[in-house]
Amino acid sequence: MELTQIIQQKINNKTKPVGALGLLETIALQVALIQHTDTPTFKKPHIIVFAADHGIAVENLVNPYPQAVTAQMVLNFVQGGAAINIFCKQNNIALSIVDAGVNFDFDKTLPFYHEKIAKGTKNYLLQDAMTEQQCNEAIAKGSILVEEIYSNGCNIIGFGEMGIANTSAAALIMSAILQLPIEHCIGRGTGATDEQLQTKKEILQIVFEKYQLQNLCNNPINLLCKIGGFEIAMMVGAYLKAATLNMVIVVDGFIATAALLLATQINTAIIHHCIFAHTSGEQGHQKMLQHLQVQPLLQLGMRLGEGTGAALAMPLIQSAINFLNEMASFESAGVSNK
Repeated sequence: MELTQIIQQKINNKTKPVGALGLLETIALQVALIQHTDTPTFKKPHIIVFAADHGIAVENLVNPYPQAVTAQMVLNFVQGGAAINIFCKQNNIALSIVDAGVNFDFDKTLPFYHEKIAKGTKNYLLQDAMTEQQCNEAIAKGSILVEEIYSNGCNIIGFGEMGIANTSAAALIMSAILQLPIEHCIGRGTGATDEQLQTKKEILQIVFEKYQLQNLCNNPINLLCKIGGFEIAMMVGAYLKAATLNMVIVVDGFIATAALLLATQINTAIIHHCIFAHTSGEQGHQKMLQHLQVQPLLQLGMRLGEGTGAALAMPLIQSAINFLNEMASFESAGVSNK
């Protein structure tokens, strides 16, 4: 009997009607297959939040909040005051913060990863966001960070981000890869008004046409160089490495899924390692999930980022693993099957 059948039989023989645990049964099977065992484990869950600034934000055309908020929020993460801190603490999830390219000089003694590629990307209204060398460096650093966390015993990981204007980069990535009009990919981000949303659409349409992004749908590195962010590039590297290490990857919201779209173009097999935490309140995220043909765990109308959806979903994944390992079978419990 092949492993899939062995695991499925084990799930079906638990003291419950077949399929009664719904999506948890699907997750139990997926995690077991990722780990190549019918007794999967949930070890040292970890979330990495990558932070970086985007050159476009200095124009204040696509972002309701000023660029300075990125650095301020990194300091908030360090002080334990953000939503991601609260959820990780509650659920015993380790949290790492990474300065991938924030436009600020942080004190080097602050307890996070100081991996700054540059002080934000260039303004893609005027020029490419980053060089190919910077892009490859960011991807490599994301990979190294995941390898380090894995070496400390972690086998389930999620990624979050912080970067004012990064929903714009995500919308452009989505528009290029899914070949959808830019207006179908844009949401309110951190709370744009109707007027700000209209401006955002107009600006991003200009950017899309400037770089002819529809022609870069199969060129993830070039796409990142044109309009990406350092936090998105590092996340791409993190996804790629986590998949090669057979880790369970918990995918957060809009920006995290945009980074995944890029990563899957480099390695299509990544998708088998991914559990999708939630459906974001951003309209584009729902379309991405449909494109990937995946079913997310939660629907909470959240659109915060930071990896918050992943932090909320991890206990559900732990529940799926625990029922598979610990719940009695009909035989062991002496319960009559139908």
